[in-house]
Amino acid sequence: MQKAAFAGLSTCGSKSFEAYINTLTMLKAYYDPHLIEAGCDEAGRGCLAGPVFAAAVILPKDFSHPLLNDSKQLTEKQRYRLRRVVEQEALDWKVESVTAAEIDRINILRASFLAMSQAVAALRIRPELLLIDGNRFYSALEIPYRCIVKGDGKFASIAAASVLAKTYRDEYMENLDTHFPHYGWKQNKGYPTLEHRLAMDRHGLTVHHRVSFHKNYNQLSLF
Repeated sequence: MQKAAFAGLSTCGSKSFEAYINTLTMLKAYYDPHLIEAGCDEAGRGCLAGPVFAAAVILPKDFSHPLLNDSKQLTEKQRYRLRRVVEQEALDWKVESVTAAEIDRINILRASFLAMSQAVAALRIRPELLLIDGNRFYSALEIPYRCIVKGDGKFASIAAASVLAKTYRDEYMENLDTHFPHYGWKQNKGYPTLEHRLAMDRHGLTVHHRVSFHKNYNQLSLF
């Protein structure tokens, strides 16, 4: 591997650089070499505000990249760098989202499945197998699937979907922050940080908050 491929990559916690690189290069290129596979992952499931996003990605069987890994293990700069690579080199990809209101109506688990299903349905290429990050999945799509726990750290297509879902959702929340600056969404992306919770205490909930996540919250005024 060329050194340039690792530009800007530093050690991760107590792991040595070499050990960290080894973890990044162990992603499997496919589950079945004979099938068209789409990796699927979501972002924003545990947030108090904003939609849940999901991506579906079909990669070439010989695709590899030294940085590709679960998006949560990457820096913001690395995620956006990888997003460009995935968008340019994937055979097909799509990103979809489900709103906070729909999350409240059907619950976050079903909303996550729905977002992944919508991303798959929007693909130009019909996959023959879905690789789903997690331990369960439901869809009306008549496409076989495999649920893979921590799949975003095991299969390249799921890791790529993780990167797309995360970066597109982050951009969405950063844009919302310009309209609702009190909640710190540019930094916390809607996750339940102390800053976010304190802002909710002071300013109440917006139409972008998931009311079902706040059943014990006393101030439910929407604006």
